[in-house]
Amino acid sequence: MDATVTAVSSNGEYSFTKPNRDSITLLEGLGVEGDVHAGVTVKHRSRVAQDPTQPNLRQVHLIHEELFAEVGEAGFQVAPGELGENITTRGIDLLGLPVGTLLRIGDTAVVEVTGLRNPCQQIDAFQDGLLKQVVGRDENGRVVRKTGVMSIVREGGVVRPGDTVEVRLPAEPHRPLDRV
Repeated sequence: MDATVTAVSSNGEYSFTKPNRDSITLLEGLGVEGDVHAGVTVKHRSRVAQDPTQPNLRQVHLIHEELFAEVGEAGFQVAPGELGENITTRGIDLLGLPVGTLLRIGDTAVVEVTGLRNPCQQIDAFQDGLLKQVVGRDENGRVVRKTGVMSIVREGGVVRPGDTVEVRLPAEPHRPLDRV
């Protein structure tokens, strides 16, 4: 199956969910045009409180649509944009990518994967009990975060539902994703 974009979302105001759009424009080094999390330095409130001069490694949030089916089996209903992601994908193992992977999206946009989104309590405020479905532990006791990956924009461009996603792995040795 080819990797594709199934939805794009953005919000100019702080809100947990992001409305779906016909398209979003990625701006090199900044993020999604008009999105509250766009910028060179951190924009997520908790990170701004820690150190507002940190580089923004969370410019674009991608999540795999397959997660919605997984949590659906446990009785939760989640649609694109509702977990705050900018780009919803299908057919790509986002969580299995190494740090530094480049994703070419559509004709011109390129994002670099920086790490995993760290699920927060807002997920339970959205739907009670959902947090336990999207964060857990593997057989070795390590924390598993399922709510997608964060990235920075390397090359700008317009992204639309239906666009293809091409994966370019970095040189080895690969570094596994960790929360950012």
